[in-house]
Amino acid sequence: MAVWDELIGQQRVAEQLAAAARAADARVTAEAGTAAAAAPGAHPADAAEPASASAMTHAWLFTGPPGAGRTTAARAFAAALQCVSPDRAAAGPGCGFCDGCHTALVGTHADVTVIATDLLTIGVKETRELVRRAQLAPSGGRWQVIVVEDADRLTEGAGNVLLKAIEEPAPRTVWLLCAPSVEDVLPTIRSRCRHLSLSTPAVEAVAAVLVRRDGITPAVAESAARAAGGHLDRARRLATDDRARERRSAVLRIPLRIDDIGGCLRSAQELVEVAADAAKEQAQELDEQETEEMRTALGAQPGGRMPRGTAGVMKDLQERQKRRSTRSQRDSLDLALTDLAGFYRDVLALQLGAVADVSLLPCADVGEGLRRIAESSTAETTLRRIDAIMECRDALERNVAPLLALEAMAVTLRKP
Repeated sequence: MAVWDELIGQQRVAEQLAAAARAADARVTAEAGTAAAAAPGAHPADAAEPASASAMTHAWLFTGPPGAGRTTAARAFAAALQCVSPDRAAAGPGCGFCDGCHTALVGTHADVTVIATDLLTIGVKETRELVRRAQLAPSGGRWQVIVVEDADRLTEGAGNVLLKAIEEPAPRTVWLLCAPSVEDVLPTIRSRCRHLSLSTPAVEAVAAVLVRRDGITPAVAESAARAAGGHLDRARRLATDDRARERRSAVLRIPLRIDDIGGCLRSAQELVEVAADAAKEQAQELDEQETEEMRTALGAQPGGRMPRGTAGVMKDLQERQKRRSTRSQRDSLDLALTDLAGFYRDVLALQLGAVADVSLLPCADVGEGLRRIAESSTAETTLRRIDAIMECRDALERNVAPLLALEAMAVTLRKP
């Protein structure tokens, strides 16, 4: 299976990356041939002809909505750049089976560095370490590849550090940056990157993957893919995790329970609790594992006291876990608000007559609620409610207290 098979519904992007991987492979082969021809006793005709590298560049920016596969595309490209298959000259790099492809995909390749923060931002310290790494020649692979999965979380200082490295790249280093949109990246950085825009995969394509890879029944797979809006990972979670489905159902019932101020306040509190529950479920196992590993590394006996002088290390770990929990809760809230906006989007589709069959809508599992809201309000009211949800998301990004932001949004949603 070629690495490009992981890119669901991204045929155009896969073709561009495959062409770039071929150009990159030809460049490395040509350089190796030139070096061999320059060796004592070699004939000039032994040197490989340099291939055109117009399809390849040293810095790439992958953008697209959540679920489009930005990280998947970057990792697949990294694997293709490291491909050492003997058949790559004919079939193209990216076989998916050779040692270079396999280790790059599973995250153990020595010359593929991936930074994926679980905190709110990527700071200067982490970025400087990446820049230092980028200046090294490949230790065993064909390229030094740096993948930044959350380039939109770079602080301004970190972005300036990264800019210098992209402006003056090492000969065999490739930067792969991922962000939701080009506006999330500093203009000076994005202007030096080749931009690839990914789109949300079709529901049918996501459902087919769930059936083929996860053994999910077609009906459940299609329902989950539609509810997730084409987001493969979330569709898989909705199809296999009862708690994930319950949390989504709780969010979609909110528009039906905000008939008075009391209902608004209770709904806001419930949203916060749903997000906290999702964040806790996600972090609990990882936190416990990290804490136990740290205790073992510091020499603590199981169930015993920590050795002297280790309190500071444990405090730093707890602070990191707390920051990670904050981001996880914020991401969970944002997902809940996205589901809520999707509910009103479906209401708007009914009001405008864009969809006749409710079962085709992403929120079809609350079809009666959709009809009730659509019949009791106008399209103008629905648009105002969607704007209120978007404003709430912006407020959370500005670090407004979540409960206050959600209460203000719920009161606005109640207005006729």
